[in-house]
Parts: sequence; C-alpha cells; structure tokens
Amino acid sequence: MNPYFAASEEEVISLGKKIVVIKNMEIGIFYVGGRFYAWRNLCPHAAAPVCKGLINGTTLPKDVYEYEFGYEGQILRCPWHGWEFDLTDGRHLAPDSSAKLRGYEVKVEDGSLYLMMS
Repeated sequence: MNPYFAASEEEVISLGKKIVVIKNMEIGIFYVGGRFYAWRNLCPHAAAPVCKGLINGTTLPKDVYEYEFGYEGQILRCPWHGWEFDLTDGRHLAPDSSAKLRGYEVKVEDGSLYLMMS
C-alpha cells in the first residue's frame, strides 16, 4: 500500500468532509467523532455520487409509534435514493443489507492526510 496525499487535517475538520480525486477516483474524506474516514464516492446501489449526500443522523429502532433520533453527524444519505450509510464503518443501515461503501485507510502525519492505496 502506498500513501497518497489527500488533504490537510485542518481543511477536512473545518468543512466536515472533502471530496478529492486520487488515481482518477473521487473519494470523500470525513471527520467523525475525532477520526478521519475515507470512502469511494460511489453508492453500491446505483453508482450515485454518495459522498455528495447530506450528513445527518437517523431514526433508531424503537417501540411502535415511538421514534428516537441518533447517530447525529455519523450518517451519510445518498443524494439519489436516500440510502443511509454509517460513516464509521461504511455499512448500509437497512436490516439484513450486505451493501457497504468501499473504504480506504487514512494516515495522519504532520497535519496532512494520506490515503493508503495500492
């Protein structure tokens, strides 16, 4: 795996996310809960630019007619069809779904973010 410069730490923290192009691929870098996560900007459902979607929370399972909101700032919603993905592990939130975003390891070094890619 080789390190590819992606962005400055400060840039991603201040914006909350940044979409970069590395090796002709768009990759979204997100700052969630004090950590950086990088996901390919391609929804596994219909190849939408998922990283351009809204970052929010989601409704959690609860009793009938009761709703609780959670995971604020941790859920990425695809702009085309509303599929929701957890930014900390890339998995689709629908029960029994095996869909997942393609992720890349982020290394932080001297205020710079590097994506580890082959």
